[in-house]
Amino acid sequence: MTSASDTSPHLGLGSGIAALHGKWGWIVALGVVYLIAGFVALGSVVMATVASVIVVGAMMIVAGAAEIIGAFQMKSWGKFTIWVLLGALYVIAGILTFDNPLFAAVLLTLFLGVSLIASGAVRLFLAFSMKRESPWVWVALSGAITLLLGLLIVARWPINSVYILGLFLGIDLVMAGAGWISLGLALKRRG
Repeated sequence: MTSASDTSPHLGLGSGIAALHGKWGWIVALGVVYLIAGFVALGSVVMATVASVIVVGAMMIVAGAAEIIGAFQMKSWGKFTIWVLLGALYVIAGILTFDNPLFAAVLLTLFLGVSLIASGAVRLFLAFSMKRESPWVWVALSGAITLLLGLLIVARWPINSVYILGLFLGIDLVMAGAGWISLGLALKRRG
């Protein structure tokens, strides 16, 4: 006797990977594009910083517009007003980002450094409160590296604001490209 779950059209991860075998070349090509974009970003970290700040500004404008549109779904004037004000602040911040991307990069770099410090400190706290049988050392190592990275960013702020975001973007693109390329090549070998 078969159950409904046995005849489900969802065959699992194996069938999803099998469907990708024929697309391994496209996956490798995507990885190459990411890799080239990453090296271009690393070659011009200031321009990559400006580009990333402009993308953040555009996302803030879109999010602000969505907040304002969402405000019309509110039933009370108080909630409507708060949503409209929040949306307007997002839109204004996005416009200011376009107006002065280097100043926005300074603020975003400071926010990034402080966030990394806070995240690293929380991970260290959690690591030392974990039981000794668990992999607390890896959590502590991750927290220490994150905390150190945040401290390095804040220690060189605002001088490093013109290149930090572009550097992170370039590294992220290179790592993503390497990941896509290795996935595509693994699919080719497996096929």
